Amino acid sequence: MKKLKTIATCLFSMAFAFNLNAQEENSYVHEQSDGYEWPTDKAVLEKLDHWQDQKFGVLFHWGLYSVPGICESWPLCSEDWITRSDEFTYEGYKAWYWGFSNVLNPTKFDPGQWADIMEDAGMKYMIFTTKHHDGFCMFDSKYTDFSIANGPFADDPRKDVARHVFDAFRAKDFMIGCYFSKPDWHCKWFWNPYYATPNRMQNYKRDQHPDWWKKYQDFTENQLTELMENYGKFDILWLDGGWITGEEVRLDNVLAKARGGQQKGLIAVDRTIQGKNENYQTPERSIPDRQIAHPWESCITLSHSWGWTPVATYKTPNEVVGILAEITAKGGCLLLGVGPTPEGLIQPEVEESLRGVGRWLRANGEAIYNTRITENYHDGNVWFTANKDGKTLYAIYTVGKDEKLPSSVQWTGNLPEGKMVLLKDGRTLKYTVKDGKVTVSLPKGLANEPLALRFQVKGN
Repeated sequence: MKKLKTIATCLFSMAFAFNLNAQEENSYVHEQSDGYEWPTDKAVLEKLDHWQDQKFGVLFHWGLYSVPGICESWPLCSEDWITRSDEFTYEGYKAWYWGFSNVLNPTKFDPGQWADIMEDAGMKYMIFTTKHHDGFCMFDSKYTDFSIANGPFADDPRKDVARHVFDAFRAKDFMIGCYFSKPDWHCKWFWNPYYATPNRMQNYKRDQHPDWWKKYQDFTENQLTELMENYGKFDILWLDGGWITGEEVRLDNVLAKARGGQQKGLIAVDRTIQGKNENYQTPERSIPDRQIAHPWESCITLSHSWGWTPVATYKTPNEVVGILAEITAKGGCLLLGVGPTPEGLIQPEVEESLRGVGRWLRANGEAIYNTRITENYHDGNVWFTANKDGKTLYAIYTVGKDEKLPSSVQWTGNLPEGKMVLLKDGRTLKYTVKDGKVTVSLPKGLANEPLALRFQVKGN
């Protein structure tokens, strides 16, 4: 009977999901902060420089929302942009959503599969969601029972899933990032059941309940320290929920302990909170309209959603490469959002798209990895990157949707001299320069995909 009830719940959830997926495109988006403050810690600066070499990473959203395949956490929040089905009252919805803690049972969970696919895709760093705003922990926290380690998956030796995910990617030599939400809507010291929950903030006045707020600060600081001290070596601490600042949850204490211990040089990303603990900026679902010289990263989804959804359209390899080329030319890194299935796997459609990106990067990655910006970085469909000495430039021609690769590529400025090479196969290409315009003739029979060219720029 219990099994049938679980199946029925899941089937209903899948149907209900279609009413919520539409809001994902318009869901709350973190804007880029207004300024940047360079770190002063030499180890952090060195790690940031190494991170800027990586260019391409993956962000995994996986949690309760993965069971029905809906927008992660946000429908729990009472704000005017949130829409829900009429099937539930608000309290009924919260009970329904949080009830998936008794359903999530990823028996096929295979972090090795995740790591194999992302490595083949050419990704070099990863960030895993240990806890989203809903408060459900994907790690075995001693400070709450609201975690995957206490539900149907409790008897599985892999129940501390975050540990296994991080270890699988460490084995592939990825840079390792820990995502953590500062707000926690399940914790009674943030959303206290005595009051209603009108929005994403704590639902009480701190000056009226300073004991509640202190308990929340203690809880959050303890969980962050727990992750930093017990889950291996990290490169990035990626903090979400920018309506609560790191300062409010004692982030300085956490970082001092971590960097003084095994997390030397730890990159802190207190998203949208401009200052010493936002070591790189994170525009969400967007690319800045200009080149930026300080460290930044665009976090963009592979589909329309951060987490897994039952019906999704995925970006093609050409689309992902085009996004990556633009971001790289503007000085950033691309963090691509991927949602594992409720069973704990990367589905075939996602794998197909990502492996296509990897094939392109194996042939053309020299134009992406370890590069830096160059002043003249864009002309039409062409994006330019440079190697670190600035003497060698790369031109990446991107193919738009429904476009065909032309017979020649043109741009103004970045005048080449000497040999120009097609990175994909090493062929030397013919080109002309006239009145400041470069025209490169392309061989026949090339695949309809972005291409990368290497050349020395005139005057270097």
